[in-house]
Amino acid sequence: MSRRSHVLSLAILALMAGLLPTVSPAADPLATWTVAHAAPPGLGSHDGTVEAVRQTVVSAQVAGAVVALPVKAGDRVRTGQLLARLDARAAEQQAGAAAAQVEAARAVQQAATLEMQRQRQLFASRFISQAALDQAEAQFKSTTAQANAQMAAAQAARTETGYFLVKAPYDAVVAEVSVMPGDMALPGRALVTLFDPSALRLAVAVPESSAGLLRSRLATPVAVELTGRRVMAARWEVLPAADPLTHTVTVRIELPAGSGAAPGGFARAWLPVAPEGSETQRVFIPSRALVQRAELKGVYVVSTDDRPMLRQVRTGPVSGDQTEVLTGLKAGERIALDPQAAARRL
Repeated sequence: MSRRSHVLSLAILALMAGLLPTVSPAADPLATWTVAHAAPPGLGSHDGTVEAVRQTVVSAQVAGAVVALPVKAGDRVRTGQLLARLDARAAEQQAGAAAAQVEAARAVQQAATLEMQRQRQLFASRFISQAALDQAEAQFKSTTAQANAQMAAAQAARTETGYFLVKAPYDAVVAEVSVMPGDMALPGRALVTLFDPSALRLAVAVPESSAGLLRSRLATPVAVELTGRRVMAARWEVLPAADPLTHTVTVRIELPAGSGAAPGGFARAWLPVAPEGSETQRVFIPSRALVQRAELKGVYVVSTDDRPMLRQVRTGPVSGDQTEVLTGLKAGERIALDPQAAARRL
């Protein structure tokens, strides 16, 4: 081959190489998550509020200034432990006066007793008449009744002084202290709120239409989700009355001891549902799959041909690394776990 032919061949090869398309390596597949209901088959989730079976608002029975508050919120107290002390100086003085009146009444009663004994001796010796003896006995009975009345009044005064010491009615945890030293305590005014931590329950409102099904399955243990973990509850009940405004009935679930819950806290119960009750189930997705655009949140939904498409969703509570999606997704759909990688596919 001549030099001219060789140069011409190289030029043709170069031209052909420029016309052929360049093949890029295949893009890495997107990591996806298949949306599914969080509830097991036959169960539906319901939000509820933790309640104390025994919760007491302790108030004073008498009026008085608060002079001591030896407890604070969060303290554990024993039965009979002092919660608050009120100013009892006036009541103690009244109790002292009542005790003095009792001593005076006893002295009068003793004198009446001796007088009646003498009158009986005189009557036996026929020195006095029956009328005189009857008068002496009437005087004795009157003084005895007065002495008994004074003793009862003194006992009531001593009992009232005990009302100025407000004590715990049972072993409990102090939930709230509603007064400060120097405040005036009045009958019926809350001083301290207590609850028994060993007896807690979950109150859940369910549709009235589900009450019959739930009552037929009271022997079935139910699961309760508390602070990201699930516990099993063996005892629960459905209250007979329905709320006329919301048309719901209340389900009370007895929480096991040591559940770590507190009154007023949020919890979720998984209750039996009919096959058509799947609308009560929840949808959770990994939080890292969410896309934040200003005040809107969305996810990249991956179609059957692996094409991602951004869709707006409305989210609910966050549990660990999972976020509840209230609207915008349904079971069976796939979402991209890496929003940035999905955005590069658009």
